[in-house]
Amino acid sequence: MNSIVKHFGTSYRKTALAFVLALVSLTLGVAQNQAFFEQGKERYRDGQYQEAINAWMQILDDGQHSSEVYYNLGNAHYKLNNIGPSIYYYEKALQLAPNDSDIRNNLAFAENARIDAIEPLPQSVFSRWYQNISGIMTFNGWAIATVIMTFLFALLFLLYWFSASSGRKRLFFTSSLVSVIIAIVAISMAYTVYGDTTSDTPAIVFAEEAEIKSEPNLGSSTSFLLHEGTKVQILESEGNWIRISLVDGKDGWMPVSDVKRL
Repeated sequence: MNSIVKHFGTSYRKTALAFVLALVSLTLGVAQNQAFFEQGKERYRDGQYQEAINAWMQILDDGQHSSEVYYNLGNAHYKLNNIGPSIYYYEKALQLAPNDSDIRNNLAFAENARIDAIEPLPQSVFSRWYQNISGIMTFNGWAIATVIMTFLFALLFLLYWFSASSGRKRLFFTSSLVSVIIAIVAISMAYTVYGDTTSDTPAIVFAEEAEIKSEPNLGSSTSFLLHEGTKVQILESEGNWIRISLVDGKDGWMPVSDVKRL
């Protein structure tokens, strides 16, 4: 018994020590990253944009990500006329804070500096309707809505089944029918939004000029040119090549080294 108690006590002390060390390390890391953030802001105010970028990049290298860091990196790169990186970091910031108006405005300014002006294909009424509906919630939101409406349907159906009043029966039956319809719509939207999310692989062109080929090799014909800052959608990859598409429907192959995935 004594040996067991001693062993347990030793394990407990080791666990506690490891927890304390991890907590201290986390605290020091947060403090250091905050120092890098403030240092970057100071360099930015002094017009030392590359030094500001170097400071903020140390936060990302430490594995810490935030919309503020990405937003500031976008601003610094824009000041240096690095259109591709500025758009890339604004897009990264927008992924973390999709409703931030400052990020959207600065992204629009950076996009106006691009060489490529690509007009999206006209959308059908159904496509516009789907985008409006699917944008209401994320995949998790639609999944939660499905569970809630399914539970509500079960509750209303039980109330309908055990209700003695004909008026209440009609009310509960109608309500349960509406809830099951909403549940079916919600689960359909959850699957569709999940599919769209998993297949969404955007990237930003970082090369000053990139030749888009008809096939994944240098000997194939050039279909068109893209320039720094253009946003593309990655469809598939083959070796060091990726097949991309644009919002205007064009597609082709380009070296993976010419883009940076978001």
